[in-house]
Amino acid sequence: MLRPYPIPFTLFIKKGKVFRKPMAKNTKSSPAIVFDFGGVLMDWDPHYLYDKLPGYDRQAVERFLNEVDFFTWNLEHDRGRSFAENTAELIARFPHYRDLIRAYDERYLESLSGPVEPVVQILCALKDAGYPLYGLSNWPAEKFALVRPMHPFFEYFEAIVISGEVGLVKPDKEIFELLLARIGRPAGECLLVDDSDRNILAARELGFQTIYFRSPGQLAADLHSLGILDSNTA
Repeated sequence: MLRPYPIPFTLFIKKGKVFRKPMAKNTKSSPAIVFDFGGVLMDWDPHYLYDKLPGYDRQAVERFLNEVDFFTWNLEHDRGRSFAENTAELIARFPHYRDLIRAYDERYLESLSGPVEPVVQILCALKDAGYPLYGLSNWPAEKFALVRPMHPFFEYFEAIVISGEVGLVKPDKEIFELLLARIGRPAGECLLVDDSDRNILAARELGFQTIYFRSPGQLAADLHSLGILDSNTA
Protein backbone atom coordinates (compact mmCIF):
# COMPACT_ATOMS: atom_id res chain seq x y z
CA MET A 1 0.00 0.00 0.00
CA LEU A 2 1.37 3.36 -1.00
CA ARG A 3 2.16 5.71 1.88
CA PRO A 4 0.79 9.18 1.12
CA TYR A 5 3.64 10.87 2.97
CA PRO A 6 6.45 8.34 3.36
CA ILE A 7 8.90 9.28 6.10
CA PRO A 8 12.01 7.12 6.57
CA PHE A 9 12.70 6.05 10.15
CA THR A 10 15.54 4.40 11.98
CA LEU A 11 14.82 2.09 14.95
CA PHE A 12 16.80 1.98 18.17
CA ILE A 13 16.42 0.34 21.57
CA LYS A 14 16.74 2.18 24.85
CA LYS A 15 16.10 0.57 28.24
CA GLY A 16 14.37 -2.37 26.62
CA LYS A 17 11.94 -0.26 24.57
CA VAL A 18 11.91 0.22 20.79
CA PHE A 19 11.86 3.80 19.56
CA ARG A 20 11.93 5.29 16.09
CA LYS A 21 13.17 8.62 14.87
CA PRO A 22 13.15 10.23 11.41
CA MET A 23 16.28 9.63 9.42
CA ALA A 24 18.15 12.62 8.04
CA LYS A 25 17.10 13.01 4.42
CA ASN A 26 19.61 12.86 1.65
CA THR A 27 20.12 16.16 -0.10
CA LYS A 28 20.94 15.73 -3.74
CA SER A 29 21.23 18.94 -5.69
CA SER A 30 21.27 17.33 -9.13
CA PRO A 31 19.59 16.34 -11.22
CA ALA A 32 16.41 18.24 -10.53
CA ILE A 33 13.65 15.93 -11.74
CA VAL A 34 10.79 17.56 -13.64
CA PHE A 35 7.56 15.58 -14.00
CA ASP A 36 4.81 15.97 -16.53
CA PHE A 37 1.45 15.17 -14.90
CA GLY A 38 -1.17 13.99 -17.41
CA GLY A 39 -0.18 10.60 -18.81
CA VAL A 40 2.66 10.22 -16.30
CA LEU A 41 1.42 10.85 -12.75
CA MET A 42 -2.29 11.15 -13.56
CA ASP A 43 -4.26 8.95 -15.94
CA TRP A 44 -6.32 11.27 -18.13
CA ASP A 45 -8.35 10.28 -21.18
CA PRO A 46 -11.60 11.87 -22.45
CA HIS A 47 -12.82 8.35 -23.20
CA TYR A 48 -13.13 7.73 -19.45
CA LEU A 49 -15.91 10.31 -19.43
CA TYR A 50 -17.48 9.91 -22.83
CA ASP A 51 -17.51 6.13 -23.23
CA LYS A 52 -19.90 5.72 -20.29
CA LEU A 53 -22.46 8.26 -21.49
CA PRO A 54 -25.74 6.68 -22.63
CA GLY A 55 -25.97 6.20 -26.38
CA TYR A 56 -22.27 6.65 -27.12
CA ASP A 57 -20.05 3.67 -27.80
CA ARG A 58 -16.32 4.06 -28.39
CA GLN A 59 -16.76 4.44 -32.14
CA ALA A 60 -19.29 7.26 -31.70
CA VAL A 61 -17.01 8.99 -29.21
CA GLU A 62 -14.08 8.77 -31.61
CA ARG A 63 -16.23 10.31 -34.33
CA PHE A 64 -17.14 13.19 -32.00
CA LEU A 65 -13.53 13.76 -30.89
CA ASN A 66 -12.29 13.83 -34.47
CA GLU A 67 -15.12 15.97 -35.86
CA VAL A 68 -14.75 18.75 -33.28
CA ASP A 69 -10.93 18.40 -33.22
CA PHE A 70 -11.15 17.86 -29.49
CA PHE A 71 -7.45 17.82 -28.66
CA THR A 72 -6.74 21.07 -30.49
CA TRP A 73 -9.74 22.63 -28.72
CA ASN A 74 -8.55 21.30 -25.38
CA LEU A 75 -5.09 22.77 -25.96
CA GLU A 76 -6.70 26.20 -25.79
CA HIS A 77 -7.85 25.35 -22.25
CA ASP A 78 -4.28 24.34 -21.50
CA ARG A 79 -3.15 27.69 -22.89
CA GLY A 80 -5.36 29.54 -20.42
CA ARG A 81 -8.61 30.17 -22.25
CA SER A 82 -11.62 29.81 -19.96
CA PHE A 83 -13.92 26.83 -20.26
CA ALA A 84 -16.94 29.13 -20.42
CA GLU A 85 -15.64 31.00 -23.47
CA ASN A 86 -14.09 28.02 -25.24
CA THR A 87 -17.13 25.80 -24.67
CA ALA A 88 -19.59 28.40 -25.95
CA GLU A 89 -17.55 28.89 -29.12
CA LEU A 90 -17.37 25.17 -29.89
CA ILE A 91 -21.10 24.69 -29.26
CA ALA A 92 -21.80 27.49 -31.73
CA ARG A 93 -19.84 25.56 -34.36
CA PHE A 94 -21.20 22.11 -33.46
CA PRO A 95 -24.64 22.60 -31.84
CA HIS A 96 -25.58 18.94 -32.36
CA TYR A 97 -22.77 18.02 -29.94
CA ARG A 98 -23.68 20.58 -27.28
CA ASP A 99 -24.33 17.98 -24.56
CA LEU A 100 -20.99 16.25 -25.11
CA ILE A 101 -19.09 19.53 -25.22
CA ARG A 102 -20.72 20.76 -22.01
CA ALA A 103 -20.10 17.42 -20.30
CA TYR A 104 -16.34 17.90 -20.51
CA ASP A 105 -16.60 21.11 -18.49
CA GLU A 106 -19.29 19.98 -16.08
CA ARG A 107 -17.95 16.46 -15.51
CA TYR A 108 -14.25 17.03 -16.07
CA LEU A 109 -13.12 14.94 -13.09
CA GLU A 110 -14.60 11.87 -14.77
CA SER A 111 -11.98 12.18 -17.52
CA LEU A 112 -9.39 11.21 -14.88
CA SER A 113 -9.15 7.64 -13.62
CA GLY A 114 -6.81 8.74 -10.83
CA PRO A 115 -3.10 8.67 -10.04
CA VAL A 116 -0.76 6.21 -11.74
CA GLU A 117 0.13 4.58 -8.44
CA PRO A 118 3.46 2.96 -9.44
CA VAL A 119 4.69 6.37 -10.64
CA VAL A 120 3.54 7.98 -7.41
CA GLN A 121 5.59 5.32 -5.62
CA ILE A 122 8.62 6.30 -7.71
CA LEU A 123 7.96 9.96 -6.88
CA CYS A 124 7.91 9.10 -3.17
CA ALA A 125 11.22 7.24 -3.50
CA LEU A 126 12.80 10.23 -5.24
CA LYS A 127 11.48 12.52 -2.50
CA ASP A 128 12.90 10.23 0.17
CA ALA A 129 16.25 10.21 -1.64
CA GLY A 130 16.35 14.00 -1.51
CA TYR A 131 16.10 14.86 -5.19
CA PRO A 132 14.57 18.27 -5.96
CA LEU A 133 11.23 17.71 -7.69
CA TYR A 134 9.35 20.05 -10.00
CA GLY A 135 6.18 19.85 -12.10
CA LEU A 136 5.66 21.11 -15.66
CA SER A 137 2.30 20.27 -17.14
CA ASN A 138 -0.15 21.30 -19.83
CA TRP A 139 -3.33 21.56 -17.77
CA PRO A 140 -6.24 24.01 -17.64
CA ALA A 141 -5.75 26.21 -14.59
CA GLU A 142 -9.36 26.03 -13.40
CA LYS A 143 -9.39 22.22 -13.54
CA PHE A 144 -5.98 21.73 -11.93
CA ALA A 145 -7.28 23.83 -9.05
CA LEU A 146 -9.93 21.13 -8.52
CA VAL A 147 -7.55 18.19 -8.79
CA ARG A 148 -4.54 19.39 -6.80
CA PRO A 149 -6.16 19.34 -3.31
CA MET A 150 -7.31 15.75 -3.90
CA HIS A 151 -3.79 14.29 -4.08
CA PRO A 152 -1.19 14.97 -1.34
CA PHE A 153 1.74 13.97 -3.57
CA PHE A 154 1.49 17.30 -5.38
CA GLU A 155 2.99 18.80 -2.22
CA TYR A 156 6.24 16.95 -2.95
CA PHE A 157 7.05 19.44 -5.69
CA GLU A 158 9.11 22.49 -4.83
CA ALA A 159 7.53 24.38 -7.73
CA ILE A 160 4.86 23.59 -10.31
CA VAL A 161 4.36 25.39 -13.62
CA ILE A 162 0.85 24.83 -15.04
CA SER A 163 0.34 25.95 -18.61
CA GLY A 164 -3.11 27.40 -18.01
CA GLU A 165 -1.76 29.60 -15.23
CA VAL A 166 1.08 31.07 -17.29
CA GLY A 167 -0.53 31.19 -20.76
CA LEU A 168 2.18 29.03 -22.34
CA VAL A 169 2.14 25.38 -23.42
CA LYS A 170 4.62 22.64 -24.13
CA PRO A 171 6.36 22.03 -26.48
CA ASP A 172 6.95 25.80 -26.91
CA LYS A 173 10.39 26.63 -25.57
CA GLU A 174 9.10 29.63 -23.61
CA ILE A 175 7.41 27.46 -20.97
CA PHE A 176 10.61 25.48 -20.41
CA GLU A 177 12.56 28.71 -20.09
CA LEU A 178 10.00 30.02 -17.61
CA LEU A 179 10.42 26.89 -15.49
CA LEU A 180 14.21 27.26 -15.50
CA ALA A 181 13.94 30.91 -14.48
CA ARG A 182 11.60 30.07 -11.61
CA ILE A 183 13.74 27.29 -10.18
CA GLY A 184 17.06 29.01 -10.85
CA ARG A 185 18.71 26.09 -12.62
CA PRO A 186 20.28 25.54 -16.04
CA ALA A 187 18.65 22.98 -18.31
CA GLY A 188 21.63 20.65 -18.03
CA GLU A 189 20.87 20.11 -14.32
CA CYS A 190 17.28 19.05 -15.05
CA LEU A 191 15.82 15.68 -16.02
CA LEU A 192 12.39 15.85 -17.69
CA VAL A 193 9.98 12.89 -17.49
CA ASP A 194 7.27 13.31 -20.14
CA ASP A 195 5.05 11.06 -22.29
CA SER A 196 5.07 13.36 -25.35
CA ASP A 197 7.83 12.89 -27.92
CA ARG A 198 7.37 16.51 -29.03
CA ASN A 199 7.94 17.75 -25.50
CA ILE A 200 10.97 15.50 -25.12
CA LEU A 201 12.51 16.82 -28.34
CA ALA A 202 11.89 20.44 -27.36
CA ALA A 203 13.46 19.88 -23.94
CA ARG A 204 16.51 18.15 -25.41
CA GLU A 205 17.09 21.05 -27.78
CA LEU A 206 17.28 23.33 -24.74
CA GLY A 207 19.77 21.03 -23.00
CA PHE A 208 17.52 19.05 -20.65
CA GLN A 209 18.25 15.46 -19.81
CA THR A 210 15.10 13.49 -20.64
CA ILE A 211 13.20 10.26 -20.08
CA TYR A 212 10.46 9.50 -22.60
CA PHE A 213 7.81 7.92 -20.38
CA ARG A 214 6.07 4.80 -21.66
CA SER A 215 5.36 2.79 -18.50
CA PRO A 216 6.15 2.86 -14.78
CA GLY A 217 8.47 -0.13 -15.13
CA GLN A 218 10.39 1.52 -17.94
CA LEU A 219 10.67 4.75 -15.91
CA ALA A 220 12.06 2.85 -12.92
CA ALA A 221 14.54 1.02 -15.15
CA ASP A 222 15.71 4.25 -16.80
CA LEU A 223 16.15 5.96 -13.44
CA HIS A 224 18.12 2.95 -12.23
CA SER A 225 20.35 3.03 -15.32
CA LEU A 226 21.11 6.68 -14.53
CA GLY A 227 22.10 5.75 -10.98
CA ILE A 228 19.17 7.67 -9.52
CA LEU A 229 16.98 4.90 -8.08
CA ASP A 230 17.42 1.44 -6.66
CA SER A 231 16.41 -1.27 -9.15
CA ASN A 232 13.73 -2.59 -6.73
CA THR A 233 11.68 0.62 -6.89
CA ALA A 234 8.26 0.15 -8.53
